[in-house]
Amino acid sequence: MISKNQLKLIRQLGQKKYRKQFNQYLVQGEKNVLELLNSPLKVNDVFATQSFIDNNQTSYPQTHFITADEEQLTKVSTLVSNNAAIAIIDMPSTVLPDENSLILALDGVSDPGNLGTIIRVADWYGIKHIVASTDSADPYNPKTISATMGSFVRVSVSQVELPEYLSTLNMPIYGAFLDGQSVHSTKFSGQGVLLMGSESHGIREQCAKLVSNKITIPAFGGAESLNVAMATGIILDNFKRQA
Repeated sequence: MISKNQLKLIRQLGQKKYRKQFNQYLVQGEKNVLELLNSPLKVNDVFATQSFIDNNQTSYPQTHFITADEEQLTKVSTLVSNNAAIAIIDMPSTVLPDENSLILALDGVSDPGNLGTIIRVADWYGIKHIVASTDSADPYNPKTISATMGSFVRVSVSQVELPEYLSTLNMPIYGAFLDGQSVHSTKFSGQGVLLMGSESHGIREQCAKLVSNKITIPAFGGAESLNVAMATGIILDNFKRQA
């Protein structure tokens, strides 16, 4: 059975300071935990209902399952309800992406849900690594992990001083702006950076001055803007169409 100390640790890992202190984070819910168990990532403990354990223990014999009831899981979970499992996992080390690729960079995308959805979109388009500014959302925030719908096991995120990082790259930087060239008529390079800003501030000045190609998604209606995750998907689709 799950102990009081283990329940305390799960609650603590909901906060960034404890994630940094213990170098661990939470994976919650049936889909995300199963994606985790099928990945090469190192899993420490899985706290799960007896039903979840009965259904999965044979498939994952090396996993350390600890029984918890649904009420306990829901109390310590950041999800509205959790009738399956919570896993504790070590934070992986990340390496900055190879320049011979399409790099997705995020400037000040501070909403965990948006970041998680962008990770899911990146996974769909085969991007394995995202580079984000230090003030972007924490990639290990439980809301971020939940929004990835399992894609966190295939896409890593490095947080860096973004202007400094971009200035070291010898490749085109495509920045999303309202007044850029239409993505429908832009000829994209096979290698480059797609730089996305937050919905509230866009791409900020320090990064904007490093952009070599301003691009935009043409509007055909009256909406003021697009959600940044949705916009990322549309632009990536145009990139990949020319690959």
